Amino acid sequence: MDTVVLSAVDTPGTFRFLHAADLHIDSPLRGLSRYAGAPVERLRNATRRALENLVDLALAEKVHFVLLAGDLYDRDWPDFHTGLFFRAQMVRLGRAHIAVYFVQGNHDAQGTITRELVLPDNVKKFSSRSAETVHLPALGVAIHGQSFPQREVPEDLVPHYPDALSGQFNIGLLHTSLTGANGHDTYAPTDIPTLKTKGYDYWALGHVHTRAVLCESPRVVFPGNLQGRHANETGAKGCELVTVTNGQMDTCFVSLDVVRWHQLSAPLDGVDNLAQASQAITAALEQATLGAGDRLHALRIHLTGRTALHTTEAEQPGTLEAAVHAAAQDVAGAELWIEQVQLQLSSPVNRAALAQGEDAVAELLRLVDELAADPVALAAWAAKACGDVLHKLPAEAKGDGNWADPDSLKALLMDAESTLLARLGSAA
Repeated sequence: MDTVVLSAVDTPGTFRFLHAADLHIDSPLRGLSRYAGAPVERLRNATRRALENLVDLALAEKVHFVLLAGDLYDRDWPDFHTGLFFRAQMVRLGRAHIAVYFVQGNHDAQGTITRELVLPDNVKKFSSRSAETVHLPALGVAIHGQSFPQREVPEDLVPHYPDALSGQFNIGLLHTSLTGANGHDTYAPTDIPTLKTKGYDYWALGHVHTRAVLCESPRVVFPGNLQGRHANETGAKGCELVTVTNGQMDTCFVSLDVVRWHQLSAPLDGVDNLAQASQAITAALEQATLGAGDRLHALRIHLTGRTALHTTEAEQPGTLEAAVHAAAQDVAGAELWIEQVQLQLSSPVNRAALAQGEDAVAELLRLVDELAADPVALAAWAAKACGDVLHKLPAEAKGDGNWADPDSLKALLMDAESTLLARLGSAA
């Protein structure tokens, strides 16, 4: 828990609030059909269950209000079910006299959501026309915010926010990319010095899906999204719980995700047999899921290193992927789903020495080296070798790789080399 002492706030009493963002309710999950045994319905419903967890937390902690910093939805609703689900959760909060304040972000900007439902009285949506302030005199709180008027907001909204109300705990509710973040488009860009000019105590930000505490005075926080949606949104997801007591602010992060995504590397250097590999993989899976057994874990596994199993895999493709799935079955106390297994293995065989020979294997290796060193030649060779096959393959058969990308073609080339060497018996 983090504690911050507030110097510019009168002490009207104690209050608590939750700060969450980027709910992306009913965010579409694409491509799951190609994964045999994928828990499709649980993955599709994960954003809903995470919101239910948020409401459960608000009720259990008896917070006074909840802040939602944009992107409640992922896109326009195909029907009213998404909006009705959100509204039902807000009604739960209203019955406990918990207020909700939210701004719209780029994914749910004004006009993006074309269908409309009347929200319960306990829910306040900030205007998209200009920044406004909600004053809660009984708590000594002022909340300032503005929704996105449209999806693209290239200008800084902060200069138009009202200045802090004297003697109150001032909160800025804002959907923004700040100065930019990897994997996120630039919207309502601003920076910490600009935020500080407002004199607020807490900036409740949204848009960036990775949690980050960017400043302590004022406290500036991206809580991250409420539920990871794919393998690039890894780790614990949830919200901030903030308690203000007599001029002191205590904050902590609370995880609320029901599916936790991982990208996990399992080094197999020097591992010579499947039994050893299974032990190493199981240990890595157990470590990744330790202490978080109350949720589904979706894992993308990267097997790396120089190992004789490189040859085993070349001789019998799929061996190591099956070993990973078997290892997942052996992990007790947690539910695991292996989303994908990626291999970055190399052979312990001295390839350079083999390439110096005069036999067919050496000729093969030299050809591979020539193609790998010349992306243009590799692309031409691949086009000639494959003919129209690639164009006729269905998308699901191509996997996630970009077959026109030089690095992807090179990876395929090296994989083909491994398979040929194993079958020729030269890598034994």
